[in-house]
Amino acid sequence: MKKNIALVTGASSGLGKEFVRLLLDDSCIDEIWTIARDIEKLNALRKEFGEKLVIFSVDLSEYEQIRNFEKIIVDSNINIKFLINNAGFGKFGAFDVISIEESINMINLNICAVVTMCLICIPFMDMGSHIINVSSQSSFQPLPYFNIYASTKVFIRHYSRALNIELKDKCIYVTTVCPSWLDTNFFARSKTNAKKSPNNFVGMETPFLIAKKALKDSKLNKALSIYGPHSMLSHLAGKLLPQSLLMSIWLRQQNL
Repeated sequence: MKKNIALVTGASSGLGKEFVRLLLDDSCIDEIWTIARDIEKLNALRKEFGEKLVIFSVDLSEYEQIRNFEKIIVDSNINIKFLINNAGFGKFGAFDVISIEESINMINLNICAVVTMCLICIPFMDMGSHIINVSSQSSFQPLPYFNIYASTKVFIRHYSRALNIELKDKCIYVTTVCPSWLDTNFFARSKTNAKKSPNNFVGMETPFLIAKKALKDSKLNKALSIYGPHSMLSHLAGKLLPQSLLMSIWLRQQNL
């Protein structure tokens, strides 16, 4: 008999960890497969949450490592009930502050890894399974001095919305999550020595509440999950206002 599993990337901390915490209470899930780079953090996660977790140390920015992980999926008798693509990172600063290597790594993790994980997991998803792809409020407008990260999240939002339509015949549902700033260690990796950098993090949200609403919306087969008035206002503004005006507002808000 197939095991029902939930697969969470970027699971060792922040939003990913909150998804894991919530999935522990789902009686339909036999195992939670958690993916992150840091094996020590994964071990700590398993120690905290118990034997229901199966841990995998994978650098999702490396294509070959994802394909090696695919072999584990192929060799296992599983139904992937939830695929949660949460892993990602951003860098603050202008185009000439962030190195080429960091820029490409950001694209590989934020975009290529999400697409690859979807493509290798969908064949192992039965009817009624769910994909949750974490985009961002930053996908609603262009963001100078945070431009690569925000642009990768536009791709995730559009890709996920379209994939949701393509998978309807299979009764597999894709929910795109667009959170505001989250109170996580995201900022530790994002900050640089750039003279011009985002510094006003209005609309900061709690990861647990974002994960809770995302799972609820996913189980309701919603295509989009947006939490909080700040994100909802940004979503509406992105539809109604010119992008040049939105960028001007962003620059003033960030004192740039």
